[in-house]
Amino acid sequence: MGRRLILRCRAVLVTTAVVAMTAATAPGAPRVSGTTASAATTASGTRPASAGQVTEPGGTRPGAAVPFDPAPARASLERLLPSRAAQFTLIPVEESASGDRFTVSGGAGAIEVRGTSPATLLTGVGWYLERVAGVDLGWPGSSVGRLPGTLPAVSGTLTRSASVPHRYALNDTDEGYSGAYRDFASYQRDIDLMALHGVNEVFVPTGAEYPYYRALQEFGYSAAELRGWIPAPAHQGWWLLQNLSGFGGPVSEQLVEARAALGRQVADHLRSLGMTPVLPGFFGTVPADFASRNPGAVTVPQGKWVGFDRPDWLDPTGPVFARLAAAYYRAQEARFGAGDMFKMDLLHEGGIPGPVDVAAAAGAVQQALDTARPGATWVMLGWQNNPTPTFLSGVDRRRLLIVDGLSDRYDGLDREAAWGGTPYAFGTIPNFGGHTSVGANTDAWVNRFHAWLGKEGSALRGIAYLPEATGGNPAAFDLFTELAWQPGPIDQESWFAAYAARRYGGTDPHAAAAWEQLRRGPYSMRTGTWSEPQDGLFAARPSLTAATAAKWSPKVMRYDAATVERALVELLQVAPRLRSTDAYRYDLVDVARQALTNRSRVLLPRIRTAYEAEDLTGFRALVREWQAHEELLGRLVGSDRRFLVGPWLADARSWGADPAEQDRLEYDARSILTTWAGKVPSETGGLHDYANREWSGLVQDVYAPRWAAYFASLDRALVNGTQPVAVDWFARDDAWARGHQRYPTTPTGDPFALAGEVRAALAAPAAAGSAAARRGTAMLSGR
Repeated sequence: MGRRLILRCRAVLVTTAVVAMTAATAPGAPRVSGTTASAATTASGTRPASAGQVTEPGGTRPGAAVPFDPAPARASLERLLPSRAAQFTLIPVEESASGDRFTVSGGAGAIEVRGTSPATLLTGVGWYLERVAGVDLGWPGSSVGRLPGTLPAVSGTLTRSASVPHRYALNDTDEGYSGAYRDFASYQRDIDLMALHGVNEVFVPTGAEYPYYRALQEFGYSAAELRGWIPAPAHQGWWLLQNLSGFGGPVSEQLVEARAALGRQVADHLRSLGMTPVLPGFFGTVPADFASRNPGAVTVPQGKWVGFDRPDWLDPTGPVFARLAAAYYRAQEARFGAGDMFKMDLLHEGGIPGPVDVAAAAGAVQQALDTARPGATWVMLGWQNNPTPTFLSGVDRRRLLIVDGLSDRYDGLDREAAWGGTPYAFGTIPNFGGHTSVGANTDAWVNRFHAWLGKEGSALRGIAYLPEATGGNPAAFDLFTELAWQPGPIDQESWFAAYAARRYGGTDPHAAAAWEQLRRGPYSMRTGTWSEPQDGLFAARPSLTAATAAKWSPKVMRYDAATVERALVELLQVAPRLRSTDAYRYDLVDVARQALTNRSRVLLPRIRTAYEAEDLTGFRALVREWQAHEELLGRLVGSDRRFLVGPWLADARSWGADPAEQDRLEYDARSILTTWAGKVPSETGGLHDYANREWSGLVQDVYAPRWAAYFASLDRALVNGTQPVAVDWFARDDAWARGHQRYPTTPTGDPFALAGEVRAALAAPAAAGSAAARRGTAMLSGR
């Protein structure tokens, strides 16, 4: 396996060098002279004035300079639409004073897309697919298989301009919760899809350990010490936020190098498309003994974060910070290329300033960044009480971008007043921990974004798509990213009706009815308290009073569960001609899964009522119903690869250089889904099941056995007239997290048939039982 990892590193480095050559010579691509695709943009993501010459008919006239090379967009198009890409001509145009724009026109089989960057060309293609061809290429789910052999003509000209310059994507936690062990092909497809939906700035934490690893060796640390301080990849996001260190390690030299090579490849792919890789910046995270090894350094212990010892904070106003920051940025630029945007958050979630002047510290952090990268933009998360007025008073706010994580969560927000006119992006966090829950506060999006943008003195300059994990909830991604490209407010009802048609590649009354139910239910949740839907109780730690699986998730249903059940009934009646699409199969599994897991909030109060009434017969009947639902849930999610735990674990092991490292990385990947960490953070800190998700493997081997043990304990207590025996849930979950059982990486079962089983199970009469059990029907969570 060591040889495998070395080959991976070599492959990543070689691919970076040749990707431009393969893009430029892709079938159907315009011939480009005078440049390669990798040279089409500068390292910072800006485009040179003249990047080459397009000599294909329909492009810029022969011999004329063009603003950028469209070859990378062509290569992405070949990957996304290999059988139809040749029917598109991609034509570069200059960016206007108003920013990015695209136009789409052309006859059947000859579609012309003009755009102001390679990514914007892809955005134009995306709009053509949705608005003209009537198909969806979502994240996830696709109906492009429904495209005709000859693409339909455009009636007139379709034109759109971005209303904001910043279209930002990815949370600090995305890599940990979306998959820290993916390969470049996975990242590449995600970036292509983000470009297709108009995103132009993407956070890139992959390989972020590298500049710390190199820079701190200049400040008294050995390579081995630092490899013990750096966490394993799935937990690195919280290390970058100064919340923890070392968990899941030590990491190997080979792993550090491989991740750095992959991070460079990801950043270069973004640059090739004219998108900006947003790199982690340096704000002072150091090991706890840094001051003792570096005379003159002043550090502030940061205390605890949900049970973890936080790394120390090096005072940015002290004499050592500037030197360490310079070493960090020097190592980062050498390995990842120069950047124009850097993400960092001081004093995140309870950080301790100690005696440090926060305003002066913020100014010093910005000065160090400006010294390394003059004019760079500092990106920070708007979260809880950060950034504070004191913090903002110490910086040049014109060169900040706050990606607001709470725009759609609370009411009565005035970001201009709170942040003193600092530029910000309207953001959403519709998912925490990678929960498989369906829904978002989309009504707030369509009502607030354009209102905030048009208010007098608005500092709104972007959108920020910030779920803690991506790769689910495709309707939310599609609608949110569209905000930046619509000239005015979106009509939510009309949007979902149009989405239903293109999602499966054709109009269908049942598809329309299904999505209207989903719009009314999980996609119209109220603001004021939460931005995410509730999670499911099948994944909760067993208790008769369980209200949520993750400690910080909503404790009640946030919408009428009947809307999802009605949506399932409608989806099962969609015309057979549309059922073969990948998007339909994914949605069918997802909606059936959501309908089934919502029923857990009905069953558990009934079980509690029967238990408290000492009704053994009713209790057992209801437990059988619960367990039948769990068993069906496991089979259902096993029918779609995107709901399998097997690939998640296999990917983790593939990065290990030897069996010991493979085991460490597998534990890293398993623990973040279950215990999250060791016993104190998991139990006292409450992190267990934070990333719960209804995946095949987790349902059968973690969640169902927990509830079976719990119900068996309650059953014995009823029979014997005793108290239930306590169960050490952490010990059970930790045993799974440290295990090595292999799980399938390919799905089994028929999604349509299994979804039909779910509909039948939900329609069946409730389990027979006593009057007490029947009275439990009214005890829905939240009432």
